[in-house]
Amino acid sequence: MPDRKKSKEYSNEYLDRLRHSCAHLLAAAVIGLFPKAKRTIGPPIENGFYYDFDFGEVELKDGDLPGIEGRMAEILKTWKSFQRKEVTASEAKKEFKNNEYKLELIDEFSKDGQKLTLYKSGNYTDLCRGGHVDNPSKDITAFKLLKIAGAYWRGSEKNKMLTRIYGTCFPTQKELDEHLKRIEEAEKRDHRKLGKELGLFTFSELVGSGLPLYTPDGAFVRIAVNNYVESVQSAQDYTQVWTPQMTKAKLFKISGHYDKYKDAMFKVSSSYSNEEFFLKPMNCPQHTQIYSAEPHSYRDLPLRFSDFSMLYRDEKPGELSGLSRVRAFSQDDCHIFCTEEQVDEEIDKALTMTKEIINTFGLKYKYRLSTRDQKHPEKYLGNPEIWDRVEAWAVKIMKRNKIEYFDGPGEAAFYAPKMDLIATDALGREWQLSTIQIDFVMPERFGLEYAARDGTIKRPVMIHRAIIGSPERFMMIMLEHFAGAFPVWLSPNQAIILPISEKFTKSAEKTTNKLKKLIPGLRVKIDLSNETLQKKIRNAQLKKIPYMLIVGEKEEKAGTANVRLRGGEIIGEMKIEKIAERIKKMVEEKSLAL
Repeated sequence: MPDRKKSKEYSNEYLDRLRHSCAHLLAAAVIGLFPKAKRTIGPPIENGFYYDFDFGEVELKDGDLPGIEGRMAEILKTWKSFQRKEVTASEAKKEFKNNEYKLELIDEFSKDGQKLTLYKSGNYTDLCRGGHVDNPSKDITAFKLLKIAGAYWRGSEKNKMLTRIYGTCFPTQKELDEHLKRIEEAEKRDHRKLGKELGLFTFSELVGSGLPLYTPDGAFVRIAVNNYVESVQSAQDYTQVWTPQMTKAKLFKISGHYDKYKDAMFKVSSSYSNEEFFLKPMNCPQHTQIYSAEPHSYRDLPLRFSDFSMLYRDEKPGELSGLSRVRAFSQDDCHIFCTEEQVDEEIDKALTMTKEIINTFGLKYKYRLSTRDQKHPEKYLGNPEIWDRVEAWAVKIMKRNKIEYFDGPGEAAFYAPKMDLIATDALGREWQLSTIQIDFVMPERFGLEYAARDGTIKRPVMIHRAIIGSPERFMMIMLEHFAGAFPVWLSPNQAIILPISEKFTKSAEKTTNKLKKLIPGLRVKIDLSNETLQKKIRNAQLKKIPYMLIVGEKEEKAGTANVRLRGGEIIGEMKIEKIAERIKKMVEEKSLAL
């Protein structure tokens, strides 16, 4: 293959073509086994592919997947190529006359003026834009069907629920096996499973999908993360503001968000006004209004407004998933209004702050320089010459700070390029967290001004900055990264006292009170259940509580506790003062170790 490397690394283009080809193979197998099933779409996705089907009255089960896999393997032997045929809309409709989903796509593509193409391999033909391997029988060597899920047609809950079959495909069996092992580990670390086991958050149909409810323990983790970020940025003279959660549409029309994001915004109606309101999906437009509320001179700048208020986005129901994609969230948002001469210093400060915070959580990371899609300039607001200058400026900033980065064409915000931090978790998965953006567009659109040193009126530069991004999504990442075993400072319950029997309850209470006195704010409790000591230890481990302090007759007399860690390590008997000293040190240093 021209774009396939000799090593185990392959281009993203090749992997997409490989997986899209495998999606065709899946559909061919399904149609062979379930002739009445109707095909819809089957795109490649990260690390795999899926295909959506309407099985009618047939209910597909996970137990059917091995049979489908076997049929795929049989069909694959006969697939030597993908034959492309360009057709008219009427010819395409004739091919799929009994499939309303394909007919809808054909009409849609025809209206857009797109060419309609059919691809045939073996006896299977599908409506497709292309992107396949040359010889499926040779290139498709390692695939696996993973699971079945429900998915609304076109992602809208107004449409019929379809059956989605997920699969994965890799160039070699070794890579597939490694990926399946990662999936197995990821399932153990699934934040939805851990969140329920640890009692951190829940969802309610009465409240609404994508609207998480945090328990006291979950709220603690969320607040602790925010407080940590706030402590770091307040030390750098960032000032916190608070803005309302709904805003007139006019604000978003001026900022440009109305045209770009209207479909993802919740509209709010009033019983007394015909004005158009929306729940806010981002903070930046409102922050411009705090800035413009009074006149400013160069002496006032920079102004740094941080904001943890709630945001809302109308995500599609089929895309909601635990805390990773929600409708209600917040951000550790900050907008800096400064002179152009102050930009470099402000960004250097933000980069240093970001490094400190991300390192605290033990995440490895790299940066992406997110720039415009040069083929679609209509997606972006502002002067192209300013875009050129800011993109080049971002490169200089990265190099000056000795930051390795990779290019992300098309990943820019509609108003500015971005310097995005991409973190890697314990399973090697990548997540975008931090972002820094140099924005000339918003100050221009809102007419922001300041009096310069020479007496002239100038526009400030607006720097957008977030570090962990959304605390809700960050909690998800941390849950899976630490497999629920948060560092001591972030653990909702830092220690638990385990009396070996009811006889030592008083001793356990005495130990608890002493620890709380030595460490104000320590989150410690006593297990007063009638369970055996081994069961108490097991329960504490399942709750991922860092320190277990066992108290019995010997410990009662000596003023000690027998210390065990959640991972099963036995520290042994220690004076209460020494235990407090150890825990306090871990908390103050925000250590990842116990």
